[in-house]
Amino acid sequence: MIKIHEKAIRGRTRAGWLDSFHTFSFGSFNDPTRLGYGNLRVLNEDRVIPGAGFAAHDHADMDILTLVLSGRLRHEDTTGTVAEIGPGEIQRMSAGTGVRHTEWNASETDPVHFLQIWIVPEGPAAAPNYAQATVPDHGDVLLAGPDTGPDTGPDTGPDTASALVGVSSPTTVHLRRFSEGEQWTLPSSQGVMRYIHVLDGLASAEGERISAGDGMEIPSSETTALQWQTDGAVLLFDMPRPGRVH
Repeated sequence: MIKIHEKAIRGRTRAGWLDSFHTFSFGSFNDPTRLGYGNLRVLNEDRVIPGAGFAAHDHADMDILTLVLSGRLRHEDTTGTVAEIGPGEIQRMSAGTGVRHTEWNASETDPVHFLQIWIVPEGPAAAPNYAQATVPDHGDVLLAGPDTGPDTGPDTGPDTASALVGVSSPTTVHLRRFSEGEQWTLPSSQGVMRYIHVLDGLASAEGERISAGDGMEIPSSETTALQWQTDGAVLLFDMPRPGRVH
């Protein structure tokens, strides 16, 4: 059964410096019906005021994707990585065996708005590592896909080869862009769980109107179609098998 995650009932954390919406249970937001989906564990939409951010904290055994929508985010971690992420850039931090990091608004004058996505890895934890890439500003883009490592071995197909950053699971994350009036049909696909997060625009699906911040869980046996009333964009998560409990 397809389940729509309405943005209006997301969890929310508000502090003087942070306004964060949680699609799935996170922090003090604990909804037993929203404990993640497949390998997708966290999908937060964060806004941080100028000159503020997340103090040093620890992560392990998780692939963390950060997609900046506006503003600039500064990242520092215990691997020695120091970087800034701007609009139209994606960062992947594989926490692996453990890493400590900070995330800070790089501007003293402008807020930063970004998505943070946690994907549960599969297999033994490796040393923490980091990657960053620029997202093309047109067309459909494979943002993340299975990381084959430095020795790619046999051909793993076009999806893996063209991913901007790698993750340690069979999960893929596509950015799909649409024009007003376009209909997008997602057929059933045996063994592939899907999740859609709307980034922009207005569409109708399953008899409902959906817009930025809304999401949809789509089991492998289900088919759905989105009819776009405006130009729009979504993140599409494909998870070929159920993620392990984390």
